[in-house]
Amino acid sequence: MTSKQDWQGKSGEGWASEWRRTDRSFGGLTERLLARTRELPFRHALDIGCGAGELSLALGRSYPHARVVGVDVSPQLIDTARSRAEHMSNVEFELADAAQWHPADDFAPQLLISRHGVMFFDDPSAAFANLASFAAEGAGLLFSCFRDRDDNPFFSEIGACLPASPEPPDPYAPGPFAFADRQHVTAILTDAGWGGIAFEPFDFAMIAGAGEYPVEDAMDYFTRIGPAAAALREMDETARGETLAAIRRVAEGHCHHGVVAMRAACWIVTTRRT
Repeated sequence: MTSKQDWQGKSGEGWASEWRRTDRSFGGLTERLLARTRELPFRHALDIGCGAGELSLALGRSYPHARVVGVDVSPQLIDTARSRAEHMSNVEFELADAAQWHPADDFAPQLLISRHGVMFFDDPSAAFANLASFAAEGAGLLFSCFRDRDDNPFFSEIGACLPASPEPPDPYAPGPFAFADRQHVTAILTDAGWGGIAFEPFDFAMIAGAGEYPVEDAMDYFTRIGPAAAALREMDETARGETLAAIRRVAEGHCHHGVVAMRAACWIVTTRRT
């Protein structure tokens, strides 16, 4: 489980300091989301769980006459996003929880978008109802979320290197795979006032390592922000050494042409305010 407190603490710090790596790892997905925005004309756009700002900035560059607002609960990530947007007059960032946030002015987004940011809501039904409450009439919502863990070697193969959890996790708890189940997501969105829901399966290469020493780059990634980072921090020296050796074998097995990459499988969900 990844909670709001996690993003306001260690997780937020790690992702803020490693924003170049996260931009790289999600690059293929960002391009697909931008392509899908052409179906949803807008003057105002809200980026939900904007992180270090890559998608907001890309929207601002692609649509220079649109106003783009990014919100995130992590102060570290918002600080990073703001520093990256210093020379962009049409992009702004706010430290806020989108589940409770309301615009202070006449901002009524025709596009609400999120790259893997909506799976962390404590109460997703209430969060999506809140977003519908200030979205423009007929506004489009476009977001990505991971499909099943077993469809995502980036997580499943690294996870197999870690000690087994004593109890199976709640599949719907806030976290990377909370929205893997289409029926679950459809019920949440419908209850919150969204309709015309569609799911596009999309796979992309999630890059963990590149450069002169791609395996070493990947190992640094996995110890800082990858799916094993939190667990590694809690291990004793012996367990950590054994786990790192297992992760290195995975990285070496996925190193091709100077890049360590693994398949990531997600849904791209589109819906409209009803």
